[in-house]
Amino acid sequence: MTESHHGPAQGLGARLPAAYLTPGSSSFSDFVAAQAPDLLPGRRALPAGSAGDLAPHGTTIVALTFPGGVLMAGDRRATMGNIISSRDIEKVFPADELSCVGIAGTAGLAVEMVRLFQLELEHYEKIEGTTLSMQGKANRLSALIRGNLGLAMQGLAVVPLFAGFDVDSGEGRIFSYDVVGGRGEENGFHAVGSGSLFARGSLKKLYRTDLDARTAALVALQALYDAADDDSATGGPDLTRRIFPIVHVITADGGARLPEAEVNALAEEVVAGRLTQPNGPLARVEQPGAGAGTAEEDAR
Repeated sequence: MTESHHGPAQGLGARLPAAYLTPGSSSFSDFVAAQAPDLLPGRRALPAGSAGDLAPHGTTIVALTFPGGVLMAGDRRATMGNIISSRDIEKVFPADELSCVGIAGTAGLAVEMVRLFQLELEHYEKIEGTTLSMQGKANRLSALIRGNLGLAMQGLAVVPLFAGFDVDSGEGRIFSYDVVGGRGEENGFHAVGSGSLFARGSLKKLYRTDLDARTAALVALQALYDAADDDSATGGPDLTRRIFPIVHVITADGGARLPEAEVNALAEEVVAGRLTQPNGPLARVEQPGAGAGTAEEDAR
């Protein structure tokens, strides 16, 4: 009845507070903090003490750049203490067309933070009519992590990894964070999560600046395999259940998750190579004047 007598705009205004219909901040999280702060992950009240062991945790995420883009990959295991709580959780998500975010830490809060971050970027674009720069996106994510500080101090920490293609510089970029929102830019590659120490060791020996997208995916899968080999919270390729890592590739044309069939084939290639080289491929050592192999050969 309201809409028929007063039109759809007045009917909508009768149902929503004025703040929802008034142009304001380009930050969606600031709007939610003002209008419904209890909806923000970091504003929830918890009992005293640590709750960290009661919630599933996501583990290892790796990212690396290649000429013209950046790639992020994550294993599929979530743990709760010494228990495997999930074998097929997704930990890598698109943030917008040219960026993605991987989650490590408390899985439920991390997924909520990713959704809030996605809305933050979309809201900014609608209000301002343009997209945030890579630096701006990284800063917005840092602010969201700081908002979770209270829960982090109770054991519910979220430590994401952010990567994307910077249209201004024409290259892929990677940003890492700590639990209080401190941000740093990584050069070439990085890893977060419980298996990150072993994954970074693998990336150090296999990373090259001349990788193509396919070889970069192979290197990422090798790093996740090494992490799973030494970290019980990281899940390697599960050939029996056909569960394989998620790989997201971003270039100037946009970002996309690699097709499952392609990732499965690459993961099986990595597993097959470990049958003859259990410790993984060796880094290439170039002799002066000697011909160098291709980067793809090095990653095999």
